[in-house]
Amino acid sequence: MDGVVNVDIWSDVICPWCYIGKRRFDRAVAELEADPECAGRIAITYRPYQLDPRAPQDQATPAVDAYAKKFGGQAQAEAIIAKVTSVAAGDGLEFRMDRALRANTLASHRLIWLADQPDNDLVQAEMKERLLQAYFIDGLNLGDTDTLIACASDVGADPDMIAEFLASDRGMDELTAQLNSAAELGITGVPAYVIDGQWSIPGAQDTDVFVQILRKLIDRRR
Repeated sequence: MDGVVNVDIWSDVICPWCYIGKRRFDRAVAELEADPECAGRIAITYRPYQLDPRAPQDQATPAVDAYAKKFGGQAQAEAIIAKVTSVAAGDGLEFRMDRALRANTLASHRLIWLADQPDNDLVQAEMKERLLQAYFIDGLNLGDTDTLIACASDVGADPDMIAEFLASDRGMDELTAQLNSAAELGITGVPAYVIDGQWSIPGAQDTDVFVQILRKLIDRRR
């Protein structure tokens, strides 16, 4: 369709601002979809970014410990977690960072990639949402294969298909290429919303900001 604005959302499933940003962006899209002049003119694709690519894939640690190591101690970690938990609550998200488990997110990104392929009935946004919820709310270990299979099943995937997929290397080359693309685009923090591969909206902006930018871009296309 003429006038479609393509948005690549680069994010990680263990990034609190990515979840908060998703809520705000989703509300912006819903508002624009309610406008007949904007409906159907925003195409969204989720792209991978790893905040901690060196995290082990077979071992999970409490998220609070990872924050303490990164930000200089337990007190700093608790202050940061309290802040993002409060902000998230304002956007309708009940973070439970006290039970969040930090693990390598590569396998999660493979599921999100799979959901964007034409040979299955998965919806990429639903897969992304389920994995974010698993980490920030449910306290699940996203480094565990059985957990990933269950999460995919929750959004309509056949568990045997997911188990076979995760046991293979399908999608790894494509995922590696996308991760490299983030660096080529100069993305050093997430979430990042890249419009048509040219313009970037950084961070978890307020819903009104997303609405204004997207509406302006749609108007220009028309």
